[in-house]
Amino acid sequence: MILMSLRTPSWSAADDYKNDPQADQLVALTRAIEAPRIKLFRRMNMAPDATAVLVKMRASLLKLLPDHPHLQCVDVDLKHQFISWFNRGFLELRAIDWNSPAAVLERIIQYESVHEIRGWEDLRTRLSEQRLCFAFFHPAMLDDPLVFVEVALTAGIPDAIAPLIDRTNGTLDEHVYLDTVVFYSISNCHPGLAGVSFGNFLIKQVVEEVGKRYPNAKRYVTLSPIPGFAKWLTAHQDEHQIDVHDLRSIARLQAKDANESVKEKILKLCASYLVNERANSVALDPVARFHLGNGASLRAIHWAADLSEKGLHQSVGLMVNYLYDLDSIEENHDAYFDQGEIVVSRTVAKWLQ
Repeated sequence: MILMSLRTPSWSAADDYKNDPQADQLVALTRAIEAPRIKLFRRMNMAPDATAVLVKMRASLLKLLPDHPHLQCVDVDLKHQFISWFNRGFLELRAIDWNSPAAVLERIIQYESVHEIRGWEDLRTRLSEQRLCFAFFHPAMLDDPLVFVEVALTAGIPDAIAPLIDRTNGTLDEHVYLDTVVFYSISNCHPGLAGVSFGNFLIKQVVEEVGKRYPNAKRYVTLSPIPGFAKWLTAHQDEHQIDVHDLRSIARLQAKDANESVKEKILKLCASYLVNERANSVALDPVARFHLGNGASLRAIHWAADLSEKGLHQSVGLMVNYLYDLDSIEENHDAYFDQGEIVVSRTVAKWLQ
């Protein structure tokens, strides 16, 4: 009788490391457990333009996962490679302006996912005198941005998106003191890079870049959507005796002149949603999770700030200012992840009482 061993190389390497936990045994174990497909991904990536192809391949893979969960291990391996290939050391920050290559400008129009850019004239407005745009690029995808942020220089903190993005032929009044830098749109460009973090690095580097160009603008805030609020509100409308459809109509028709008691009730509910609703100890709303995780604080919530169909659909027209206080970012970040604490302004704190 011939006895066949069931020990695979990975089992043997695991036993060897267990019996003799030395560095060389650990290296052998690491090599033994690496899936052969990882070597395939690396070899594929050596071909011309292969990086972009692999990114698109993962985008297709992510669509398949709900019906084919056994492919999760393939996604994990591919994502791990992307985290290495797209690490911060390889990324190049570029300012996007009207003189940027046409291919880049076309992609900015295509990839904008927060506030739609309706053609070249809209884009010209986004790149006007007091508007800026910055993007991260990778050497393997030279004219294809990975993520970009749109920025406005304003006098004071804005409470609505329309003045920032509407077309205008006006020129900047030289007597207006621009003291605020507003991040009003951040767009990740490639679904295949989901889970590979760029935005936090982008904001921090843009803060440095804008600070050099506009040293008098000392305040950094966002004007952000609340993509999960209407869905959460709909799930709790019976409990709070509200009708989300009616709220959208009120916001659309009455805007800032809506009944004060209605406005206050919804603002309080939104504050509770942003601060108290959690998923695995972090904010349930994805945009809140991003900015609060970066060390921002919750400064203000605005009624009828986005009256576009998208804004009314996802947040009944509300928008949020997150404040990036450069002296408090690290402290806020640590408090958020270590104690689950969210720093809020006095106004928001009153709504939470």
